[in-house]
Amino acid sequence: MKYLLRRLGFFIVTLWVAMTINFFLPRLMPGNPAEAMMARFHGKLSGQALTAMEAAFGVNTHSSLPAQYGAYLANSFTGHFGSSLTFFPTSVSSVVAGALPWTLGLVGVTTLIAFAIGTMIGIVGAWYRGGAFDSVLPPVFIILSSFPYFFIGMLAILAFAIKLHWLPQGGAYTDGASVTLSWGFVGDVLAHAVLPGLTIVVTSIGGWILTMRNNMITTLSEDYVRMARAKGLSPWRIMLDYAGRNALLPNLTGFAMALGFVVSGAILVEYVFSYPGVGYMMLQAVLNEDYPLMQTLFLLITVAVLVAVLVVDGITLVLDPRTRGA
Repeated sequence: MKYLLRRLGFFIVTLWVAMTINFFLPRLMPGNPAEAMMARFHGKLSGQALTAMEAAFGVNTHSSLPAQYGAYLANSFTGHFGSSLTFFPTSVSSVVAGALPWTLGLVGVTTLIAFAIGTMIGIVGAWYRGGAFDSVLPPVFIILSSFPYFFIGMLAILAFAIKLHWLPQGGAYTDGASVTLSWGFVGDVLAHAVLPGLTIVVTSIGGWILTMRNNMITTLSEDYVRMARAKGLSPWRIMLDYAGRNALLPNLTGFAMALGFVVSGAILVEYVFSYPGVGYMMLQAVLNEDYPLMQTLFLLITVAVLVAVLVVDGITLVLDPRTRGA
């Protein structure tokens, strides 16, 4: 219980610090979102129009900084983040809500797949260290993980979309298709997600293999693994239940970080495949100086990472009895 309380306290303090930095950072930059929008009209807007834009974007230059900070905290906890500069007058909450499901469906699923496959290959490779399996699969995936996302993505487009015409080149679904819950639309979405999903899995699986293999090799030299061998337990039980379970614990924190950063999306992959996720949205926000949208996305990523780490701390408490006495 003390362990969870400490982690919860760390979560609250870190969240407050991140929100405070997120508040002051845009205000240290010159101008504000309303002035950036006004610049698009080459300064032809009146003072009243500028004041109206400041109100729409939630910018109040006439109130004190503590008052703005209090309003920012209140708006953050109630989900009022102002209007997006890029998609004006659409609210930031609506813009993020439209992009988030695509990122969670693509990057979230592929992160889970890459972690599961990479962890299993790392366990088996360490168990049969020096064998044919360990000499082929881990090196191949580790080499592939050194290639950038966009390079693998463009190769996948060239091979499977342009040359073979098996899969679409980009987008989340066919242009002009009706967004429904029909099997036809679901199949269309899955077909568009194959290439970007394959790119993410291929380029990220090597890291999980390498870390899990190293953890597994270290764990195999522990006394309790030797005791299990001496008792005559089956190799698969020793590999998975004794060695694999304990070797997995150090990887959980990294997995939590990866799950947290799922919210940020795979920016390069979403850009190459024109996938309408959060990563692509973040790039558009940066290019268009959309401060409200950038601020909201940064806060969302921070919260997602902290929540994921907190959840994994709870899982570690269940899997590792040593933390229960901490």
